[in-house]
Amino acid sequence: MTTTDVRAERSILVVAHAHRHDTVLAAERVVAALRAAGAQPVLAAEDRAELAAVNDSFADVRVLGDDVPVRDIELAIVLGGDGTILRAAELVRDGTAPVLGINMGHVGFLAEIERDDMDDAVRRAIERDYEVEERLALHVRVKDAADSVIYETWALNEATVEKASRERMLEVVIEIDGRPLSSFGCDGVVVSTPTGSTAYNFSAGGPVIWPTVEAIAVVPLSAHALFATPLVVGPEHAVAIEVLERTNGVGILWCDGRRSHDLPPGARVVVRRSEQPVRLARLHPASFTDRLVRKFRLPVEGWRGPAAITGLST
Repeated sequence: MTTTDVRAERSILVVAHAHRHDTVLAAERVVAALRAAGAQPVLAAEDRAELAAVNDSFADVRVLGDDVPVRDIELAIVLGGDGTILRAAELVRDGTAPVLGINMGHVGFLAEIERDDMDDAVRRAIERDYEVEERLALHVRVKDAADSVIYETWALNEATVEKASRERMLEVVIEIDGRPLSSFGCDGVVVSTPTGSTAYNFSAGGPVIWPTVEAIAVVPLSAHALFATPLVVGPEHAVAIEVLERTNGVGILWCDGRRSHDLPPGARVVVRRSEQPVRLARLHPASFTDRLVRKFRLPVEGWRGPAAITGLST
């Protein structure tokens, strides 16, 4: 088959691992449905190797990057929890494909639907019956003490500066738009997007931010300071965290819990809005409030709002 023939086909990335039997079976169903509809399923090299080792029906599925470039991927269908969805967002980062999450895990806050609705979701994906929602992402840059850029990456959920040693404390100073705000000792600092506000930011005591609000949250972790409350700044602002020279130890930068870089004393982490958002495929335009209630199992018994009486929202 020629390169032109491959590009003329609809190429849909399937992101799944072989660690659970139900995920393997789900991936087999998705691949079969795509082929039956005339679309070309594609797997990341690591996923195909794992899946083919337990089910040889995956052995001839095309490989992302080797057989099909990321720019030709129309959509990524993800079978897994939030960690797998974050991995999928990383796989398609250099393209334009939206990510459709089918929750095979527990909370699965980023997932669009649960596994019971998988067949209908795949059908709608094939029919292009979905909306695309763009989520703010972060551009993250690390500079050394000489102000040279030594590392660059991105994050959908959060960029976190943490202490590398359990017994050590980080000495940091937070800066907003080139102006110092406060310095203190701490376990770290979380810089979060609205998408990540229900992840590490939430666990650290940061605010839950609605996805429609374009903002960046800054949350110190176990800070030894009077002024160490969570901050919310606009997306046009740049947040910097400097690991002070007096720090007795090293820090580490983590982005989405997937990409890391060591931070020696004097390192500076600059976080700002990325010019490239992450695109999520949405089948059901449910309210974020309902998603919070469902995913966190929040108690709402006794509510007597207008929707409870008339079925209409305010």
